[in-house]
Amino acid sequence: MKKLFVPILALFFIACDQEDVDDVKNSANPEASIEAVREYALVNQIFQDIGNNTGDAVLTSENSQTSKISGAKNEPNITIEPFDLTSFPKTITVDFGDGLLCKDGITRSGVVTIVSSNWYRVEGSVHTTTFDNYYHEDYKVEGTHVSENLGENADGFLEYGVTINEGKIATEAGAGIQYKENSTRTWISGFDTPLNIWDDEYLLDGKQSGESSKGVEYTLTIDESLHFVLLPRQVKSGILSLEVGFFKDIKLNYGEKTITVLGVTYPLVD
Repeated sequence: MKKLFVPILALFFIACDQEDVDDVKNSANPEASIEAVREYALVNQIFQDIGNNTGDAVLTSENSQTSKISGAKNEPNITIEPFDLTSFPKTITVDFGDGLLCKDGITRSGVVTIVSSNWYRVEGSVHTTTFDNYYHEDYKVEGTHVSENLGENADGFLEYGVTINEGKIATEAGAGIQYKENSTRTWISGFDTPLNIWDDEYLLDGKQSGESSKGVEYTLTIDESLHFVLLPRQVKSGILSLEVGFFKDIKLNYGEKTITVLGVTYPLVD
């Protein structure tokens, strides 16, 4: 997803005539705004990744025959306490150690802790994730990620309400990117293979917002559900409305692979 946001600045200035560009340059800082777009794409990718790994860890724990799961190649160590099928809440500790190159090519380190009120597929179960010196590549992750099983929708798919509070990504330079999310994830494929996260597909709806490392606020609204697949990682379809700094009314259409800026539509390039 990160790559798809990078061309926005160029497309924006293509869409403007010179008078528009001059007005924008006189009223705002385009460099700071486009940097906020890039930072949003990064922080969104990391927190969506955390949602995937949280569900995977809970499902792995449910099917485990031991309280400690020693990670195979490309997999973290997992500890489950208390270890039985009926006692809740459970604390599931996912330890990536000093650095683990995972199957998706991402290096993760540190500890992710999940407190679950019940198993992942149980309606009403709540899974609260926190972080201890956890890094996604070189980016430190902070905040609280809460996922609640809302039960099946009319199509028979499980829905999860996702809230991220005080989300923060610290960049390599030490700058902080703030992030909040209030969304719904619908699990539409891969639920019959609970030990294989990589065939999962889901729909994402809702809103995300935050502030860049330079104080530029951003807001994203999902107009049409984003269809995520994990391997290869991509957004197959969906429509976003994005506002970042002086950028207003930007539309990203992943199904048609287009971007609309100031009412003019262009191809969405990688």
